[in-house]
Amino acid sequence: MVRVGKTVTQYIDLHSHVLPGLDDGAPDLATSMEMLGALADLGFTEICATPHQRNGLFIPPADAIDAALATVRAEANSKRPDLRLRLGAENYWDEILIERLRKHTVPCYDGRRAFLFEVNPVSLPPNLAEGLFEIRVSGTLPVMAHPERYLAVQRDIGFAEELGKQAALVVDLEAVAGTGNRAEVKAARRLVEEGFAHAVASDMHSPDTRDTVGAGIEWIRKHLGAEALTRLLEEHPRRILAGELP
Repeated sequence: MVRVGKTVTQYIDLHSHVLPGLDDGAPDLATSMEMLGALADLGFTEICATPHQRNGLFIPPADAIDAALATVRAEANSKRPDLRLRLGAENYWDEILIERLRKHTVPCYDGRRAFLFEVNPVSLPPNLAEGLFEIRVSGTLPVMAHPERYLAVQRDIGFAEELGKQAALVVDLEAVAGTGNRAEVKAARRLVEEGFAHAVASDMHSPDTRDTVGAGIEWIRKHLGAEALTRLLEEHPRRILAGELP
């Protein structure tokens, strides 16, 4: 854990790709442990593994996910006992997700009431806001990954405000740090500064991004203060995992 002044940080990472061999994240257990160590060094004590679920690209079967999770948990329990590893998924908005929504089988955080999703960055699903509203009415909380990447948000930050009434918006820390194209960085920082982002996360795919994730944390600390970090990385993530929209 990281101590800031007299406060010990207990950050929660809602978005990471730390499970080995499932998607474009960690290729093996050694890399998984390096990533967990990097996140722990930055102050994270709870890390949500969110392997991709996208038709035609990454659809790891449940037994493979369970096996990877058990392997990493066993290793982490011996080498990083201070870490808590949770399970979620990064669900791409496609026909598989639509069918899972219909059947109430979407992979949620810890099998509870909130699920992470992403959409096509250029072309959003038709009537997205209405669809998110229907999901909320059903008792499930949609959590939007990296809204700063979506062209509609980059063009109109007010659109993010509308989406944020039905979905929790989770901005990537690397974008806040300045990594990515100018439009993404500008949108990420505006979402955080103007209070439209409900949380921020690492979206870590490799231990090589440790420094940029850390730079995103420091940017928030410098520009918005320690209270904003607590809100975006501790208080709001905990509420999101409980199925609440902060």
